[in-house]
Amino acid sequence: MTSRPASDVPESLVQRVRKLLDKAEATTNVHEAEAFSQKAAQLVALHRISPERLEAVGRGDGELGIVEINVGRGAYVRARLALLAAVSEPHDVRVVYQATPAGTIGFAAGFRRDLDVVEMLYESLHQQASAQMAEIKRGSGGATQRYRRSFLFGFADRVGQILAEAKAGAEEAVVQAQASSTALAIRERREEVDGYVRESWGRVRAAAAPTSVGPDGWHSGAKAAERADVGRKRVGGRRGLGRGRR
Repeated sequence: MTSRPASDVPESLVQRVRKLLDKAEATTNVHEAEAFSQKAAQLVALHRISPERLEAVGRGDGELGIVEINVGRGAYVRARLALLAAVSEPHDVRVVYQATPAGTIGFAAGFRRDLDVVEMLYESLHQQASAQMAEIKRGSGGATQRYRRSFLFGFADRVGQILAEAKAGAEEAVVQAQASSTALAIRERREEVDGYVRESWGRVRAAAAPTSVGPDGWHSGAKAAERADVGRKRVGGRRGLGRGRR
């Protein structure tokens, strides 16, 4: 694939990279910073975006919105939704879903900054889990599918715990450093998201519980989540941008 000339890069793409860089610098969550910088590095390299254009782009992504995330169809849909929810909840993003003829769509609502995080982490973690699931073989096709499904549920559950623990620790540190007014701001921000969700979606019908999963696959998936790449190294700053993984 050839990169496009810098002059042809749309402003919306430059704004997206600018936001990714800002998030990499601003986040207190060690699980997010590397993912932001890696994605920004890929876009900068592919589209040859100059530092001057990035510096000229305005900042500000505090508005609320909704994004659609396609979770596909088949036996693993509910487990994919569990992964999406596991990534969303620690970032104060609310998720509902709808089955369509083209597959199931997850609708994620929250602040734009948080929606960017959720989309990026969900895509990355789903790819990592899928690569490991592809290597799982059991005695029959049905047994393989059941084990893989249980694996993904366990993976999602542990990912949610990891992200929730990281966020709780980061928020506690910020509150201690910046006084109780910060705790109030965090709570008000969540209430703002919930109010936006009520206005946007109204009454949401609860989904039926998914069918049971096997403990062996579940525990295997949870262990895999412990090894997952969720950006554990803190990014020092945007000048280290060009060193993302391939």
